[in-house]
Amino acid sequence: MDIELTTHPSAADAQALSDGIVNFNRNAVPDLEPVEAELRFCILVRDGAGTVVGGLRASCFWNTLHIELLWLSEHCRGAGVGRRILLSAEAFAHRHGCEKALVETTSWQARPFYERCGYRHMATLPDRPRGHASHYLCKTLGADSRAAIPGP
Repeated sequence: MDIELTTHPSAADAQALSDGIVNFNRNAVPDLEPVEAELRFCILVRDGAGTVVGGLRASCFWNTLHIELLWLSEHCRGAGVGRRILLSAEAFAHRHGCEKALVETTSWQARPFYERCGYRHMATLPDRPRGHASHYLCKTLGADSRAAIPGP
């Protein structure tokens, strides 16, 4: 048996790994939401000129809203825009079957913001990146999430 480390796997090799774990998961949990059901989305904030000045990128899968990033330009911060974006994402996710939300943030980013929005700290990975920490937070989404902000 040969073990190969590569930074440039072929598309076929990468697909073989993906197919392998998907099949393993389906065998272990037959009614698990399929990978194809993952719903990726963005919420964009634009200024009067149409320039993106903030937003959120996320996905919904395995009954969980996975927040990948939330960013606001300096002049948008502190005005409630971040909370509105987060509520919109939670409402969208809840309407699409999500019961939980999960986010990772670093020590210089937005842990207090997420905690003010009802997220609970689960874990901290110290020294990631070196000299800082990564924080993992979660929230249970409820009926109040569904009605928070209208949308698709």
